Amino acid sequence: MKRYLFLIALLIACSGRVAAQSVTVDATIDSLQILIGEQAKIKLQVSLDADKRAIFPIYTDTLVNGVEIIDVAKPDTQLLNDGRRALITQEYTITSFDSALYYLPPMEVTVDNEKYCSKALALKVYSVNVPLDPENPEQFFGPKTVMQAPFAWEDWYGLMACGALIIPIGILLVYLIMRFFDNKPIIRKVKVEPKLPPHQLAMQEIERIKNEKVWQKGEPKEYYTELTDALRTYIKDRFGFNALEMTSTEIMNKLLEMNDKEAISDLRELFRTADLVKFAKHNPLMNENDANLINAIDFINETKEKEEENAKPQPTEITIIEKRSLRTKILLGAGIAALAVALAGSLIYIGLELYNYFA
Repeated sequence: MKRYLFLIALLIACSGRVAAQSVTVDATIDSLQILIGEQAKIKLQVSLDADKRAIFPIYTDTLVNGVEIIDVAKPDTQLLNDGRRALITQEYTITSFDSALYYLPPMEVTVDNEKYCSKALALKVYSVNVPLDPENPEQFFGPKTVMQAPFAWEDWYGLMACGALIIPIGILLVYLIMRFFDNKPIIRKVKVEPKLPPHQLAMQEIERIKNEKVWQKGEPKEYYTELTDALRTYIKDRFGFNALEMTSTEIMNKLLEMNDKEAISDLRELFRTADLVKFAKHNPLMNENDANLINAIDFINETKEKEEENAKPQPTEITIIEKRSLRTKILLGAGIAALAVALAGSLIYIGLELYNYFA
């Protein structure tokens, strides 16, 4: 019976030792010796089962008296052995401003309410050698006097540019503000080219048809269509009835009521040939095409108004008065705001530069 109790106690002790060995805490420092003000890093590593939770030590601003903590990095966790084990690393950045040999006590980590400690560390901090006066080795070099920085134009380029921009920006800002509040209508003058008399427009169109020589290209239908359209437009503008929407016979009858029959007879022959070409596929001779072109010119010259013959219409100028639109007001307001910001920024920049220079 005693033998069994001894074996059970031995197993419990072994299991406890194994459990205790399942957590390891190690601390290392990257530099054992530093100068005053230099920095060193302490790396604290905890190896434990992945399902366990480790609580690292919390420091305020000092590790020990004379050794200050500058930064505490976030813990870095690495999984090992297919995720069964974890290695957690915590880094502390330290420094010191007093020369001495410092004892860094073990760092304590809590895992499942049990505390584990790392090994102790040491840090040696050396002072910085101050150069001495060779003639008076017992004296330190005193502080140097304040030296006036040399003048450099490059330092003033930005200030001069802002100063040069203030005046035009200010003038433009005042102008836009006055334009915004005066609310005067916008006056524009537009030059209108006069319309040519009907006979001049018709002669220009006939001259174009003559120069293109469409009938010589085997397209008599297009030629007579353009020629009769030019005459219909002239008749509409000259006599005041819509010849574009009337047949040839209706045009002839209407013209007979207001003009001499001799001028109408030549026009009748032209329209008759044009109807045959367009609707009966008539193919007129070359001299017939020329004769009809001459007939169209003669009709225009015989029926044009006499006062229009030597008339040279002059362009007229029309004054248009428009009220300022909402869009214009918005653009003026946006321009005023942008210029105001630019002016204020330039003044602030100049003020700061002058203050820094004379302060």
